[in-house]
Amino acid sequence: MTAPPTTVQPAKLERTWRVLGGFVSVGALGVLLIAVMLRPSGEGHGTHTQLGMPDCAWAVTLDTPCPTCGMTTSFAHAAGGDLLTSIVTQPLGFLLVIGTASTVWGGAHTAIGGVRLGPLLGAMTTKWSMWGLAAAALGAWVYKIITWG
Repeated sequence: MTAPPTTVQPAKLERTWRVLGGFVSVGALGVLLIAVMLRPSGEGHGTHTQLGMPDCAWAVTLDTPCPTCGMTTSFAHAAGGDLLTSIVTQPLGFLLVIGTASTVWGGAHTAIGGVRLGPLLGAMTTKWSMWGLAAAALGAWVYKIITWG
């Protein structure tokens, strides 16, 4: 008696994960390379307009920062090596820069070594980590409101 056929062969599955890891790594690296090419706005926000995006309607209409205000500027500062200014500009933006850089290495590790990081990330993604991320986002927005203008 033979075993039932499997729908995906282990070698093909590993190749799929490696390719996916490579795409994730290249995508995250692309974000960082774009940030390197940007000149950070001295106002602490508005750098995104260099990408062809319009001014933030929230900021223009309400004269207050939106929840993601300063993220692109923070990325541009960090990509230029000015980490302290990145943190001061938008603390959550700086944490996202660290996460993006980690994604470059994690994706490359998967692509080259075939190691799947999904189970580790799944174990780290808990109810409490999501609440922590939400609190960090809210805190960064409040910080930006306080330092606005």
